[in-house]
Amino acid sequence: MSVIRFIKMHGLGNDFVVIDNRENSVIFDKAFTAAIADRQYGVGCDQVLLLKPTKTPGSDVYMEIRNVDGTEAEACGNGTRCVAALMMEETGQDEVVIETLAGELLADRDDNGRVRVDMGVALYDWSDIPLAKEVDTLHIDFEGAPVNDGVGVNIGNPHVVFFLQDADKAALESIGPYIEYHPLLPKRANVEVVSLLDTNRIRMRVWERSCGITRACGSGACASAVAACRRGITGHFVEVVSDGGSLFVEWRESDGHALLAGATAMVFRGELDLSAIPI
Repeated sequence: MSVIRFIKMHGLGNDFVVIDNRENSVIFDKAFTAAIADRQYGVGCDQVLLLKPTKTPGSDVYMEIRNVDGTEAEACGNGTRCVAALMMEETGQDEVVIETLAGELLADRDDNGRVRVDMGVALYDWSDIPLAKEVDTLHIDFEGAPVNDGVGVNIGNPHVVFFLQDADKAALESIGPYIEYHPLLPKRANVEVVSLLDTNRIRMRVWERSCGITRACGSGACASAVAACRRGITGHFVEVVSDGGSLFVEWRESDGHALLAGATAMVFRGELDLSAIPI
């Protein structure tokens, strides 16, 4: 029997299968990765995170992010925080660098002991999202959409944020795919519906590109906080309340970086019988 070891982790219910592939030769193609992510036939998760040897000196690990359909994603805030927690335990350091398709991400612990990751500069030019044509990214018109007046943000991956009176009443199961596959978004996008709860405190629900509705999303929390600040709804420090709990975002004024902090949890370690995975 051929097996691979894995770790099941989550950040506020946004769950991951983490596989250390630094010293083995297992090939994780699209179909195989999707089978692992399947909640009926595999382990089940929102994303599979593959740890690989670093490509850049100074990084502690390279993290490859796979969605539930096996496609590769550029960024994952909660996944990065989970892997950062593992690497802090492995190295004994309080600060680690996680290399991703979106670049090198510095992670540490904030004053409350929460794992925090610098997600990099939040971009919001139309070409950075990217959009199919030049429009005002603070007020994007999606003609015929069930919601409108979106805010575009790229925080390693593309997001569109909609501000509503009550995010909990939004039909996200239909809004999400409609916006994700809209012709204005050539690389598709993650979709957030957001409402204001209190000063610098917002409610967020998220539809993740290639995944669907998830209980939390780190890059989505960053995008929502940046969008809220750009609209003048909040300041630069924002608590983002998702279905799984609260994430804390600082959109740093000095350099435009978005810092994401919150809880992480390791659920269990296990072994996966490769012969039992249906492909």
